[in-house]
Amino acid sequence: MQEKILSIFIDESGDFGKYDSKNPYYYVSLVLHNQAVNITENIKTLEEHLRNIGYSNHAIHTGPIIRREQFYKNELMENRKTLFNSLYHFTRKLDINYLIVKIDKKECEDNVFAYTAKLAKQLSNELKLYFDFFNSFDLIINYYDNGQGELTKIITTVFSTLFDKVEFRKVKPSDYKLFQVADLICTLELTKDKADKNAMSKSELEFFHSAKDFKKNIYKHIEKKKIKYKK
Repeated sequence: MQEKILSIFIDESGDFGKYDSKNPYYYVSLVLHNQAVNITENIKTLEEHLRNIGYSNHAIHTGPIIRREQFYKNELMENRKTLFNSLYHFTRKLDINYLIVKIDKKECEDNVFAYTAKLAKQLSNELKLYFDFFNSFDLIINYYDNGQGELTKIITTVFSTLFDKVEFRKVKPSDYKLFQVADLICTLELTKDKADKNAMSKSELEFFHSAKDFKKNIYKHIEKKKIKYKK
């Protein structure tokens, strides 16, 4: 009988630095892919599209696209939206789920130990809600780029405590499209919280037009991928 494997691609938004009222939360996204679901054709289609628009072998970074930073600082809005839509529609068509973990940095007193404890507890609580789902797999493989050492330790400790068969692999964003999806989801969850508070930045409003348009045209379609709790 073939082994049942769950891949989890993990990304974060924020850091363990001082509290900032403009970005008060630390987000961790976990994209869940049952390896029995073949997404090869989806990936080929995306890669072909990226080649056609001049971005062959490119790792899409959603936040910098919206803010016109890094690789995209000289790109026109039209080109940045084309790149964003490439990853966004790729994500919409995938048979995946995700869960999001976030902590309020205001409650952590700018203390790395408080950040670590709170995030570990929140991640553990979220995983326990779906324990039967995760435990139904023979193996769970976590993919993370080890971008933040504290998060690497939290992921390793929490998953190893809750589940028996777990592996951890370091990845490069360019190698895995689902890691780029985790980045997209982190950015969209952050933007959703800002939209709810009428606190979207100038660049976000320019890119999405308004908080209402963002929630109606973008976020609500991605939110459907969020894993649902079943009692």
